Amino acid sequence: MTTGNDIRSAFLSYFERNGHEVVSSSPLVPRNDPTLLFTNAGMVQFKNVFTGNEKRPYDRAATSQKCVRAGGKHNDLENVGYTARHHTFFEMLGNFSFGDYFKDRAIELAWNLVTKEFGLNKDRLLVTVYSEDDEAAALWKKIAGLPEERIIRIATSDNFWAMGDTGPCGPCSEIFYDHGAHIPGGPPGSPDEDGDRFIEIWNLVFMQFEQIDKETRRDLPRPSIDTGMGLERIAAVLQGKHDNYDTDLLRAIIEASAEASGQPADGEHAVSHRVIADHLRASAFLIADGVLPSNEGRGYVLRRIMRRGMRHAHKLGCKDPLMWRLVPTLTGMMGAAFPELNRASALVTETLKLEEGRFKDTLGRGLKLLEEETGRLGGSQALPGEVAFKLYDTYGFPLDLTQDILRGQGRGVDTAGFDEAMARQRAAARKAWSGSGEAATESLWFELRERLGATEFLGYDAEEAEGQIVALVVDGKEVQQAKAGDEVQLVTNQTPFYGESGGQQGDHGAVFSAGGGEMEVQDTQKKLGDLHVHIGKLTHGSLKVGQAVEMRVDGRRRAALRAHHSATHLLHEALRRRLGEHVTQKGSLVAEDRLRFDISHPKPLTPEDVHAVEAEVNDRIRKNAAVETRFMTTDEAIEAGALALFGEKYGDEVRVLSMGGSDPTKGGKPYSTELCGGTHVRRTGDIGFFKLTGETALAAGVRRIEAVVGEAARRYVEHQEELLRDAASALKVSPDQLPGRLSALLDERKRLEREMGELRRKLASGGGGNGEAETFREVAGLKFAAKVLDGIPAKDLKPLADDLKKKIGSGVVVLIAVNDGKASLVVGVTEDATGKASAVDLVKVGSDALGGKGGGGRPDMAQAGGPDGAAAPQAIAAIEAALAASS
Repeated sequence: MTTGNDIRSAFLSYFERNGHEVVSSSPLVPRNDPTLLFTNAGMVQFKNVFTGNEKRPYDRAATSQKCVRAGGKHNDLENVGYTARHHTFFEMLGNFSFGDYFKDRAIELAWNLVTKEFGLNKDRLLVTVYSEDDEAAALWKKIAGLPEERIIRIATSDNFWAMGDTGPCGPCSEIFYDHGAHIPGGPPGSPDEDGDRFIEIWNLVFMQFEQIDKETRRDLPRPSIDTGMGLERIAAVLQGKHDNYDTDLLRAIIEASAEASGQPADGEHAVSHRVIADHLRASAFLIADGVLPSNEGRGYVLRRIMRRGMRHAHKLGCKDPLMWRLVPTLTGMMGAAFPELNRASALVTETLKLEEGRFKDTLGRGLKLLEEETGRLGGSQALPGEVAFKLYDTYGFPLDLTQDILRGQGRGVDTAGFDEAMARQRAAARKAWSGSGEAATESLWFELRERLGATEFLGYDAEEAEGQIVALVVDGKEVQQAKAGDEVQLVTNQTPFYGESGGQQGDHGAVFSAGGGEMEVQDTQKKLGDLHVHIGKLTHGSLKVGQAVEMRVDGRRRAALRAHHSATHLLHEALRRRLGEHVTQKGSLVAEDRLRFDISHPKPLTPEDVHAVEAEVNDRIRKNAAVETRFMTTDEAIEAGALALFGEKYGDEVRVLSMGGSDPTKGGKPYSTELCGGTHVRRTGDIGFFKLTGETALAAGVRRIEAVVGEAARRYVEHQEELLRDAASALKVSPDQLPGRLSALLDERKRLEREMGELRRKLASGGGGNGEAETFREVAGLKFAAKVLDGIPAKDLKPLADDLKKKIGSGVVVLIAVNDGKASLVVGVTEDATGKASAVDLVKVGSDALGGKGGGGRPDMAQAGGPDGAAAPQAIAAIEAALAASS
């Protein structure tokens, strides 16, 4: 049998042989179209190429694009499992020409592929063309040899494609396969066209016009081609199936579901197995592309998909979570074509397991409530909106899940009542919040958050993306337009810019509009947890609410931030291992050029500690192990050994970052595991190099560690080496001789200082050394000697006072040293005179005269000082007078 993988490979190889660049699938979250919830067609990643805003190094391309249709105007969710061809996730095979070949070559390539490469019977194929497209009809007749009756003209917009109200557009031509007369249904354009006999397998869009406005359309200078062939549909045809769920692309998952649940794949449980198979694929690929379940935006759509699948697992009678056990089957089938599925398999598995485990806790109670409420209703009466809202608010039932459950009863839901209940809850939340004190200053942001919802953050995987402006704030007021020179706070529906939180600084960069508006983003902040506000100055043109804008993060700065943030995780673990498990984070700063990490620790790090921590962090960096992301409840993450970081607010579900490779001391578990919502390197080797630059006391029991990594570390070491070279050069030695030379100089300096001290003392005490008695006078029956010494260090006063006491034999000595206008004072009293005079009392008198605040010491020796060195004579006089008065 020709497998789905065979078909994908054959399609891409065929177009590669025909001069096309095989381009990888883009993520399911569109980076270049802010109006789309998910990538829903192969052309999405090429939108800017078609419009001329982007140039690529090729003008022909072929892809197998992963797509999701489960929200917005493209929403197939409610039909999945009940029909043969509706999916939330599917692959779109496509070939594209950007101004290269046009209709004739596109038709030739398509016809040769389906009839020669894939070997489809020509008699089972027919095509549609737009009613006014005579050129396409003629080409099908010429190239494919199709008769008129198998070239069907369609007059409606079904066969005319447009990117939007304006922009590129053009007629379509679709290829249909006839599954045979035994299946009900008629050809396209007939009254029975909704039957399943004739199935569209490929759509060729001839992009030849530009819609200027409602009334004006002009020819494109370079017409282009965009095609889409559903892999699941063509697989069904080539595998002789009429139902996409019978192909190998889905059947293997269905059979795995049947085995895990103990319920047969076909029969009464067939719909549940089909839903599980489809929703597993959608959930896994969305998670692999960075979407995690939440109550907002894309995350909420993912949660709806997951919980719909999980409800069907409950219907199968599964007591334990089911979907996560099917992940190996999915990755085994599709991991080779989509490596991101393999890389994210742990994250996919844990996210599914977590979500299903949490939902199972409330599912049974919610179903019981629903059963009770529907039991009170008659006939096909709709479920009251209040009940549906309670199921949503209390039991986590998305509205469409309730609708799906009631579908089998032929019963609907009062959606207007549901919306009213939701509005009342929001009003109550607003009222409660408005009285919350200091937070009331953020009323503008609360109003915007309530109206606009959360900002979709794309920055874990992207540094460039398009967004749609949903709010502009200038001078604290919401405006519809901002002009050049304005200081602006800008909000978009989605952004690659990280808003400051968890110690990591917000991103910088630029925002551009097609109309020439340009804003320099100088900071990004998070308001109310998930509203990203871009702060900066509008440098050119203007920006308007509703405009699509291109958003570019400063990639160099982001890379430096990522490296420093990841380094804090490795540093944290290395510190705990070296200093003890009492070490916990007390605060942090992650900047582009440094990191600051505050920890609980009672004493300074020794040089040996610093060396050991540096060595261990760098060892983990060099291992270049992948950084892995998982999704868990806070309690489960901490129970599994993850560290919660200071200052970070955690919800019910958290991102868990593991890095540093496996650790034998932890039984093979990751070296570092922490809860963190920041941006990080993909592999530890991306950090580059770690250097600890400082360690100081911050508060009692708290130490602050500063470090640099990557380019910042290189610059730091380079600067240190430059200082070393300069010092060595000044001393005329090589850097490796510098320590010995410095040691010798220090010894020489100590010797000279000793000699100079001796000389100063001799000079200060009369200098002769000839035994002459020191000059003194008698005060209150005691010898009194006093001197003012200029340039004598304060530390030399006590030795000088001791010398002077010896010379006078008995009495009081006063020495005042004046340096830089300030005075240092020492009063000494010989031991035999301490009963008549106290050095402590006398020094306080002198200090007062010098403008000081007392002093202290012993009765025989006391020291003080003062800011007024010019008052030294008055201080001596005051001490002499106090001594005289004491008699």
